[in-house]
Amino acid sequence: MTVVQNAPDVPLDRLEGWLQDATLRVVRADLGETLPAVGELGDGLVVLGGHQNAYDDEAAPWLPTLRALLADASRSGVPTLGICLGAQLLAVSRGGRVTVAAPPGTEAGVVPIFWRPEAAADAVFGPLVAGLTERRVTWQPTLHSDAVVDLPAGAVWLASSNQYPYQAFRIGSAWGVQFHPEASTTTLRDWATWDGGVDTDAILSSYAEREAELVEIGETLVGGFVDHVRATAAQRVDA
Repeated sequence: MTVVQNAPDVPLDRLEGWLQDATLRVVRADLGETLPAVGELGDGLVVLGGHQNAYDDEAAPWLPTLRALLADASRSGVPTLGICLGAQLLAVSRGGRVTVAAPPGTEAGVVPIFWRPEAAADAVFGPLVAGLTERRVTWQPTLHSDAVVDLPAGAVWLASSNQYPYQAFRIGSAWGVQFHPEASTTTLRDWATWDGGVDTDAILSSYAEREAELVEIGETLVGGFVDHVRATAAQRVDA
């Protein structure tokens, strides 16, 4: 499985433990490492977040290639997961639209995520949503000011928050999540410090209050993706 990292302080974090049974290749796009072609990804692709915006090709010259890779992967059946910036790049790559510095403002801290009925039967998020109450709500850490405002044609809308509607979606063989299921206290502190415009103490306090729950939900969510990667790989072998 290939993981694309877009910034030094947006690492795998808890994903490293949750993906420990997978053979991982981490590509540091932010350090100039070459992105692989779609046929070189292995069993799956994960694209992490970053401080860039989805159109920031001048500051991050690898983004056009990464958008093309996301489009190719999602069309060719490669299980793909985009997180925050990764989700925004996925949306743009398939014809959706992202607003930079969206008018609702920064969404920061631990927020309720409301899962839509479509998520219950989803190959990746279904195992998580199936265990929820009828209200279908979980909590997730997030810190972003850009947002997907139009999903690509053919995308399935899976989750929303009170502030931004498109918190999770599926397009082809790819999933995007605006929130950060992988984020730990240390990473959140680094992001809040970098941002400078948010209440770091409030963010960390809200995280600490729900940390055990957040870790369990994140592991379940990522576990659903890993199971899907394995099932897809097995189908290819059998074919």
